[in-house]
Amino acid sequence: MTRITRRQFHGSVLAAAAAATLPTFARAKTAPLLNAREGSARLAPAEYPETRIWGYDGTVPGPALRARQGERMTKSFRNDLPQASSVHWHGIRIENGMDGVAGLTQPAVEPGEEFLYDFALPDAGTYWYHPHNLTYEQMARGLYGALIVEENEGAPDVDLDEVLLIDDWRLTDDAQIAEGFGNMHDWAHGGRIGNWITVNGNGRWSREVAHHTRMRLRLVNTANARIFTLEARGLQGWVVALDGMPLEAPQPLGELTLSPAQRADLIVDVVAGIGEEAFLVSFERDGGYAIAAFPVAGVARQTRLSAPGALPPNPVPVLGSLETAARAELRMEGGAMGSMRGAMMGGRMMGMRDMAVEGKVWAFNGMADMGDTPLLDARLGETVRIAMINDTAWPHGMHLHGHHFRRIGVGGRLGPLRDTILMNRGETVEIVFVADNPGDWLLHCHMLEHSAGGMMTWLRVA
Repeated sequence: MTRITRRQFHGSVLAAAAAATLPTFARAKTAPLLNAREGSARLAPAEYPETRIWGYDGTVPGPALRARQGERMTKSFRNDLPQASSVHWHGIRIENGMDGVAGLTQPAVEPGEEFLYDFALPDAGTYWYHPHNLTYEQMARGLYGALIVEENEGAPDVDLDEVLLIDDWRLTDDAQIAEGFGNMHDWAHGGRIGNWITVNGNGRWSREVAHHTRMRLRLVNTANARIFTLEARGLQGWVVALDGMPLEAPQPLGELTLSPAQRADLIVDVVAGIGEEAFLVSFERDGGYAIAAFPVAGVARQTRLSAPGALPPNPVPVLGSLETAARAELRMEGGAMGSMRGAMMGGRMMGMRDMAVEGKVWAFNGMADMGDTPLLDARLGETVRIAMINDTAWPHGMHLHGHHFRRIGVGGRLGPLRDTILMNRGETVEIVFVADNPGDWLLHCHMLEHSAGGMMTWLRVA
């Protein structure tokens, strides 16, 4: 069995490596403030100083926002950071003007300015929010939070509902966030990988539980680029939702891989005994590390509860014919150890050396960054297929805004609904969805350095 230990802090920086078809509801009368500003957090152990961070309301993570399915989320976002920013509500199928993508769906919110976000919540599930301007730096400094939309009916019967936002940080010897956000080595390789892992901003997160406690664990990978491979020890249960969308039937919990931005909802029972600890374990090259601990004290019940049923489905439109669906192809190119020699950028062909000077080392279909023409121009309600080919040496977590999709498997078998999919090197993945949400929508790699380095495109739903 792989050795499981508590990770010890190591300070040296790693040098390598309004929708016509969606529900609408009455608008809220008030707009509580969501303030992006500087702050400090206890990320590292007590013998180190607190870390200077950027956070919503000055905290890491930002406030957990909870609402019920069918309600509206209304927030007046105030930017008190030294950079322009915005708020993207990741995974929520909302109207285009509220999606928070600076330069595509809204102007960036300048320092000292405010922007009103007001949108309906059509889907229950686990979502999150983060900036979408200079995202690779602002998220690395701590700017993110959870958005939980609770079911109106059919919610699972649990003793605890815990949100676990998992992040990694690149910290210096004095536990401060390392600079160098434009490091081209990171951008051309796997992205900014840190040296310190936290759960909810805590490097030693724990929660005391009783034997046979049943928990809903909402896992969110908020890291810039790290892919987490997770297992539960002393916990047994099921995966009930991915990226906010319920599975048709709960699946037994085994090894779980989450790329940046992906989420998983688990229903688990504490089977570790009194005086023992249950763990959520992250596996890395040098072994397994407990990133969340559940010390066991007392007994919740003598026997485990029966297996849960499926969560109630969200109102996602039914797919049309796969044979007559509109099609597009997206080829990923560039990066270290790739074969790309150049790409179109700013209306002209540029070689890799000149691209790197401009901070671009990746491309989609020979185009670095977004062009004036969408990858696909879809009709409202049309079924769309996109074949994505990873012709690079690195994995990519591809995220589509405004919609959830299914992967088309062997024999046309459809995978679960997701908004982000992990693609390994050399892999080809085809996704399908109904273009039911009008507007211009971003499609990009959620390894944030890859996105900033050129891996962005968009599609239009007319």
